[in-house]
Amino acid sequence: MIVAGSLLGYTGERAKLFEIVIQAGAILAVCWEYRVKLLAVARGLFTDASAQRFVLNLFVAFLPAAILGLALGSAIKAHLFAPVPVASAFVIGAFIILWVERLQKRNATAKRIENIDDIRWPDALKIGLAQSLALIPGTSRSGATIIGGMLFGLSRVAATEFSFFLAIPTLLAATGYEFVKNRALLVGSDLSMIGVGFIVAFVSAFLVVRWLLRYVAHHDFVPFAWYRIAFGVVILGTAWAGLVRWD
Repeated sequence: MIVAGSLLGYTGERAKLFEIVIQAGAILAVCWEYRVKLLAVARGLFTDASAQRFVLNLFVAFLPAAILGLALGSAIKAHLFAPVPVASAFVIGAFIILWVERLQKRNATAKRIENIDDIRWPDALKIGLAQSLALIPGTSRSGATIIGGMLFGLSRVAATEFSFFLAIPTLLAATGYEFVKNRALLVGSDLSMIGVGFIVAFVSAFLVVRWLLRYVAHHDFVPFAWYRIAFGVVILGTAWAGLVRWD
């Protein structure tokens, strides 16, 4: 979104607000995909130990990014919400993905957490720390939590599912906070624009989430890593050569 916004000439504080707020649309698609699990957790919140542990794990995993986001959010938006930092994070993150995938192949027989209900709070805290790296634009919140989860002992599927569940409190909190904090920046025409972005984000996520869950059950993230490298190199190369003025 940051790269596309730069190409379209849509930058500044209102653009940054837009980029954060419309992600709530994607999160609603995740809520719909996991509605059965979420309803079961809601019904058993006061009676079922498994549901209580699930909510505790999400809370623990949510805290690192929430604390660091409040402390560093303004500095991050001021200095890192630009295509060149995003591209740099793309390339660095890609090499981390390749490294973790190589570790996975070397330890293919290692015992892993196969079900998200078996996650303990120390596991959730580690995943939350991995998620906090995604405060750096271009790191990819889902990528950081999935790869972090795999590194800390979760199976590929369990790490992906927990990443999606963790996105719900994380991105809804970020959306609400940014919307309330920066609502004075908005004018009437911005609301219709945000509405369109919200709907498109919901529809695209709705179409992708189920496919992605099936994909990661049988494939690794190596192709995604090479895509990140190619994407990052194009942006860094055009910036260095002066072919594109990245704002």
